[in-house]
Amino acid sequence: MLKNKKVIFKDLGLIDYKKAWDFQKKLFNSIIDKKLENRQLDNESYIKPTKNYLLFCEHPHVYTLGKSGAESNLLLNNEELKKKADFVKIDRGGDITYHGPGQIVGYPILDLDNFTPNIRNYVFTIEQAIINTIDEFGLKGERLSGAAGVWLDTDKPGKARKICAIGIRSSRWVTMHGFAFNVNTDLNFYNYINPCGFTDKKVSSLNIETNSDIDISKVKSK
Repeated sequence: MLKNKKVIFKDLGLIDYKKAWDFQKKLFNSIIDKKLENRQLDNESYIKPTKNYLLFCEHPHVYTLGKSGAESNLLLNNEELKKKADFVKIDRGGDITYHGPGQIVGYPILDLDNFTPNIRNYVFTIEQAIINTIDEFGLKGERLSGAAGVWLDTDKPGKARKICAIGIRSSRWVTMHGFAFNVNTDLNFYNYINPCGFTDKKVSSLNIETNSDIDISKVKSK
């Protein structure tokens, strides 16, 4: 099978969550359709490699709930929610999280058959990319057993805090959704949820941890 390791990058800027989700689904479905089409071809010379995409964006204030999440982890009633943010139930793994300005949201829409068709390895690789990035800013990113994402101070009781959440969906080895990396994020919005379903762990951001203003374009390039 032809393997295409090229990734098409698009920065969508500030975009409504549902609009970005629709765009993801369009790309996701186009890759799956191409894979299914290729399987019907008898002559390998007619097979065309599938494409891969990486989308960066920021969203207006929104809470998203994964398919395995509990709505009780949203701590606002309907009237309070209307004043704060949108709320969307989606088809990724994981529980509830927040997206908002100052956060780099990354959506890798990849055909893992072009790389390594292993979901555990895929999530590990996303985590490592974030760990490598925050290392450039003097922070030691870590993994926490049983909890996807990138954490800080996991070995200090009561001090563990998440700086990047990860929640994905995959079908036929094609991925969508991805990561939410707090750079200049307003962390007050996390006070209204149990982030990722946790009641005993905190969240943080790059600017809080470095006590400095962060150029988000610089973080994106890294």
